[in-house]
Amino acid sequence: MSDYDLIPTISSFLDCHLVLPLVEFLSGKVYNEHELLQAKLDLLINTNMVDFVMEVHKSLFTDREIPHALQKKRTDVVAQLRQLQSETEPIVKMFEDPETARQMQSSRDGRMLLKYLEEKFDFSQDSLDTLYRYARFQYDCGNYSGSAEYLYFFRVLAPATDRNALSSLWGKLASEILMQNWDAAMDDLAYLRETVDNNSASSALQCSALQSLQQRTWLIHWSLFVFFNHPRGRDNLIELFLYQPNYLNAIQSVCPHILRYLAAAVVTNKDVGRRQQALKDLVKVIQQESYIYKDPITEFVECLYVDFDFDSAQGKLRECESVLANDFFLVACREDFIESARLFIFETFCRIHRRISISMLADKMNMTPEQAEKWIVNLIRNARLDAKIDSNLGHVIMGHNAVSPYQQVIEKTRGLFERCQELAHRIEKKLGHSNRNETTNWAVQESGV
Repeated sequence: MSDYDLIPTISSFLDCHLVLPLVEFLSGKVYNEHELLQAKLDLLINTNMVDFVMEVHKSLFTDREIPHALQKKRTDVVAQLRQLQSETEPIVKMFEDPETARQMQSSRDGRMLLKYLEEKFDFSQDSLDTLYRYARFQYDCGNYSGSAEYLYFFRVLAPATDRNALSSLWGKLASEILMQNWDAAMDDLAYLRETVDNNSASSALQCSALQSLQQRTWLIHWSLFVFFNHPRGRDNLIELFLYQPNYLNAIQSVCPHILRYLAAAVVTNKDVGRRQQALKDLVKVIQQESYIYKDPITEFVECLYVDFDFDSAQGKLRECESVLANDFFLVACREDFIESARLFIFETFCRIHRRISISMLADKMNMTPEQAEKWIVNLIRNARLDAKIDSNLGHVIMGHNAVSPYQQVIEKTRGLFERCQELAHRIEKKLGHSNRNETTNWAVQESGV
């Protein structure tokens, strides 16, 4: 299954700290353990996680001494950490001050808070730079909680024009991902996306169309960690990857392999009305990109909804099980995918048949006849299927299940309503944020909103 492993491809769009969990996931799977240890060493060697590097080196080269250069680097890292701690200590005490904490909670504008700190604590741009350097160093050392805390303070205080503003957002998101704080990571992802999409609002963040494409491509890959772990993540993935033109264009032009994750999110979506529309839109994209990228998951969708080839769809579903089991992001939704895929095969097959043999249906869904019969009985009990079972003949007899025009309107409107709710939620969050970009506010006023 290494032919379908996307980790080497995805890793080129990730920070080395984010690649490490992916490499560890591969342990005991399709790659040689010695090669994985070497890959882990190559990842860590440029970080400040020196103790971890030494452990990996011992596991990889059991007959060798720890290199002198590595021991010296550890000494240098400890000395640099102490130096940064001493430089940052006054800033940390400043944030521990009760009045500062009160100001941070009550202030809706980072500039007002910065002005307060300048007057009371002689806070300066140098202090802000020191705070960023310390947060960055903590991240390089693997102390993600400390990095997230200091980057939060930096983000509150730093203006949008600060040279480290965008880097701090990426660092904060990575820290929350690595600590598996999915709610905070989802908020950071939304904030970063807003900044990337509106980068022309600030001269410090202005970039070419190519740079904007690169930023969106990175964001797409980093977001996979959040979307496949947050309870509402898959819905947000569909909205971002399929219905936001800038991100869909990035997927089609730079990273069509992301269609695997989009297809998985659509197939496992629980909202029937939204899923039907998303499937139609997904099929169009998969057809357009099939010449450049395909795997068992995208081919399953194409076989079922383009070719109506049930035998091929059955074969692809078997392959999907192996692909899902060896994919870092999809392994947790493997059962959901298989269950939903079987239901899709069944629903599509039922549209063109009035009477269906249970044994034939079981064969197409990779189940035994007994399992298939129980599965169909559960569908009927849960009112998800208008049918009855003829046990003597071993057949499923389909009922007339035509959807009225009124129900079609309701289903389409429901998806639109949910998307409007999501948009309203984002606007609410944007208005309630403490440090808004002055240029963005001006643009809103000028537009007459």
